[in-house]
Amino acid sequence: MQADARRILWRCRRGLLELDIVLARFVTRHYAALSESQLLAFDQLLDCADNDLLDLITGRKPHEHSSQQHVLELIRNTRFSLPGMHGRA
Repeated sequence: MQADARRILWRCRRGLLELDIVLARFVTRHYAALSESQLLAFDQLLDCADNDLLDLITGRKPHEHSSQQHVLELIRNTRFSLPGMHGRA
């Protein structure tokens, strides 16, 4: 794994276990294929507080930047592809 991905994985360590799992799997599955603008959008999402980020991922809070939409969709798809998390909001 590249140094950037390891650094991002470290930034994905959160106080909420669900975020740890979802973000780590997202990085493992999608990080290498993200465009520069998507990498920036993901980096900005990681600046959010845990509860705000969880609300963005679950759709309880609307995203503020259209540039984050595709990244949030990828994260949501990763979230719902985890065993035992189907139908959970």
